[in-house]
Amino acid sequence: MTLWFYIARRFLRSFLMVTGIFFCILFLIDMVEQIRRFDADQLGLGGAAWLAALGMPGALYTILPLTMVLAAVALFLGLARSSELVVIRASGRSAMAMLAAPMAVALTLGALAVAIGNPLVAATEKRAEELSARFRAGAAQAVSIGQEGVWLRQGGGIAASGAADSAATGSAAGSAAGSAADSDLTQAVIRATRANLDATELYDVTFLIFAPGKGPVRRIQAAEAKLRPGEWVLTGVKDWPLTGSTNPERDAHVSASLTLPSDLTADRIRDSFGTPSAVPIWALPDFIAGLERAGFSARRHRVWFQMELALPFVLAAMVLIAAGFTMRHARLGRTGQMVLLALGSGLGVFFLRNVAQVLGDNGQIPVALAAWAPPGVALMLSVALLLHLEDG
Repeated sequence: MTLWFYIARRFLRSFLMVTGIFFCILFLIDMVEQIRRFDADQLGLGGAAWLAALGMPGALYTILPLTMVLAAVALFLGLARSSELVVIRASGRSAMAMLAAPMAVALTLGALAVAIGNPLVAATEKRAEELSARFRAGAAQAVSIGQEGVWLRQGGGIAASGAADSAATGSAAGSAAGSAADSDLTQAVIRATRANLDATELYDVTFLIFAPGKGPVRRIQAAEAKLRPGEWVLTGVKDWPLTGSTNPERDAHVSASLTLPSDLTADRIRDSFGTPSAVPIWALPDFIAGLERAGFSARRHRVWFQMELALPFVLAAMVLIAAGFTMRHARLGRTGQMVLLALGSGLGVFFLRNVAQVLGDNGQIPVALAAWAPPGVALMLSVALLLHLEDG
């Protein structure tokens, strides 16, 4: 047990050292990138450092498997150069028994990364995006999926006034041109009971339009809304003016169709959903259920969820891969070649995992196969290599 704790402590120290080195390198690179992206006078050095710091959890989380294989390589090289591997083997310990400690540390770190690191990454990415939006020009768009349906937010592009008059005459063109001076300042909150896969067709939809300093100024309800280039095309429309009227219901206008200008596009709406990593793993099952209730495909999120559950086994496989190539006596030579083989194998598993994720997202392979096949294959091959070397 003392030997077990000693190896575990050495491995944890190597992991923290490698993580610290990557943190410093990535932090400097990201800080320079933030300064390049934004106006230095507006952002400032402190703001760039803060944005870079917020991006570090996500960056380190992404390269966690590579960090693990480097830490394992550092551990086994250190044990080999100090001849501790020879002493451990002379005491009767097999290679597989000696690997129990780093394997346990890798599994523990993987579980902590999924349970704590994943929500931390989601929170820091969200905060970084909010801060970045303050320095970006242009209006914001967002999409939210909840139990009540699909929610979108459109900044600018919808006239707060004048369109209601055009609705009364049935002129869609007049709706698009009304109050052009206010169109860039208005905000629209869009709510739909359900939508198609890319949210370009909404059903049972409500547009609530806000003007700066005035609050809600207009409410539009439609049976269906379709997004066309530069506009929403509504059918089965009822339009309530919320300003300048003592009785909005009395002054409401009903029309068969209505056109509202929009700067939203299918790509912007799809990007507004964000990546599955932006959702904490504890909230991901409910988010997936909400996506499916709203009529969206949740395949990408299902693949991500299963891959997060498989992450501890990916890290354990990285330890075994490093052990298969570097857990040998230093006097045997070819240390550099073995290190390169270990790193190359780790990179191979890393890219295989990414390729499997893409195939799973596209529906070309099942979700379970995309998430669990890479760590399963890596574990079996590395164990086979270790057993071959041990028997040899």
